[in-house]
Formats: sequence, structure tokens, C-alpha cells
Amino acid sequence: MGILKQLGIAKNNTQTVRLFEGLMGQATFQNIVYQTPSDYIRQYWQAIPHGTNATTRGSLFELIVYTLLYRENIKPFYTQAKVAFVPNVHFDALLYNQSSPVSLSVKTSLRERYKQADLEAIALKYVHRRSKCYLLTMDSHEARVQKSKILNGEIIGLDKIIDCNTNDIDNLIANLKTQQFTQSQQINVVEGNLIN
Repeated sequence: MGILKQLGIAKNNTQTVRLFEGLMGQATFQNIVYQTPSDYIRQYWQAIPHGTNATTRGSLFELIVYTLLYRENIKPFYTQAKVAFVPNVHFDALLYNQSSPVSLSVKTSLRERYKQADLEAIALKYVHRRSKCYLLTMDSHEARVQKSKILNGEIIGLDKIIDCNTNDIDNLIANLKTQQFTQSQQINVVEGNLIN
């Protein structure tokens, strides 16, 4: 059994999980020495073999982000999270606190994907008004383009687009470390006097 499955970061020991666990040779993600979060991401990103298909690269990027959160002790967090009253959305990563949940949409490249992330952010903010929604990407060029759309008001749900090749991710991680996250509480969809 791999370390990611042991820690609950991955549900199954898939081929992508095994690929991730072998990227740094014998070292596990817990043993990697890094100076900054962006350095951690860069080390893993550069270790991905050339020719790896886009879907696998996307899954690996998610694992890089999840393991970074774990290493930086930003826990608990949910992966592929569903939120009550936010239908048809699976958030790549969600950190919960009652006042302002934080969603992380993780995309290697943006193209049209930023639109999906923005719609998901709008849906979350409809239910959790003070939530914060970030789009993390490795696509520096598109990150610059889409950041200007946030400033122009064309993107209204996302709070920031984080270029993980820069200190954007360092700043985000530093900000997240100042917050306290918890497991979500169980809710009753309906409360009142129940007549059977």
C-alpha cells in the first residue's frame, strides 16, 4: 500500500498514484526538501516524464497540491468535495471553516476551464457568501490573461488565479496557514416538528 492511500490523500492505489510516488525515486513527498511552496511544486512538476498525457498530468498536479497542503499542515481538507446545496459540483480541494470555506480549483492549463472554475465559485458563494475561491494553474500565460478578467469584472466568482510557477502560491499558502480549518458539521436539511 502506498503512502498516499495510507494517509487518505488517495482513495486507491491507481497507476497515477504509483507514478506520483515514484517521481522522486525512493523519497516520499514527506522527505522532499524545499524552500518554498513554489519550489515544492516546481520539483515535482519537472519530475513528470515528458510525454505524459494531459489527463495524467492534471491528476498529478492535484496530488502535488494535496501533498503540499499536507506538508504545510493545512488540514483538514477535502478532495473531490461535494457541498450541501451546491448541486453538480465536485471541488478539487475544499478547506472548511464555518465563516468562509476555501475552494481550490486545480487546473494544469486554463483555456476554457477557467469558466468552469468561475461557475463553481459562483455556486459555492451563492450558498456560502464569504467563501474564498482560488484557481491554481501551471499555465503562466493564461493566468496573466485571466487575472485581468478578474480586475475587469468578467470573472466574478473566483477571488484569485494562482500561478503556481510564481510566488502567488507561496502567498496563498502563507494566507491559508493563518486560518483554522475543521471538519464540516452534519446538517439536517429540514428541521421542525416532524409528524409521521
